[in-house]
Amino acid sequence: MVAIRHVGGYAAAGVAVLALTLAGCGGGGGGSSGSGNSTPQSSGSTQSGAKGSATSTLSTAKIAKLGTVVTDGKGFVLYRFDTDSANPTRVSCYDTCAALWPAATTTAQGSVTTKGVDKSLVSTVKRNDGTTQITLAGWPLYRYAKDDEPKEPYGQGVDGTWWAVTPSGAKITTPVTASPGSGGY
Repeated sequence: MVAIRHVGGYAAAGVAVLALTLAGCGGGGGGSSGSGNSTPQSSGSTQSGAKGSATSTLSTAKIAKLGTVVTDGKGFVLYRFDTDSANPTRVSCYDTCAALWPAATTTAQGSVTTKGVDKSLVSTVKRNDGTTQITLAGWPLYRYAKDDEPKEPYGQGVDGTWWAVTPSGAKITTPVTASPGSGGY
């Protein structure tokens, strides 16, 4: 009888973990929560304990099928989210969404350097979680958690709302048909 209770307890714990995992990974990552309103952060502010994808450099890279895209300092493709807005800047990807789409963060606007991107288009926005997210032409920037290597654009077109971004801040709407692990890039 005691052994049955232990096995039952392990099974219940396993079901609970599975349910929490599925709840955090549901859909393609287009969902969001939180108040969704953020205002542009002024230069010189410092945030500690940043979550997401900390970077200090915005660069450009040529990606087959997409053209020139903006990347972070490690060469990972950066994206923008149609549910956000640029004027005024508004962030809407938090919690479960942010787990799949980590914000491109920095400690302060002045610490972001650019290579191939007009520095006057780069700013920051303070997120509801206290981090400072990099913006380009007002659009908050994100990484895609399933991009395992630099220059992988697996987030391109996800849910019809996530797009690689050009050096001017425009979204690239060219579809990409390869899937993660296919090596088609």
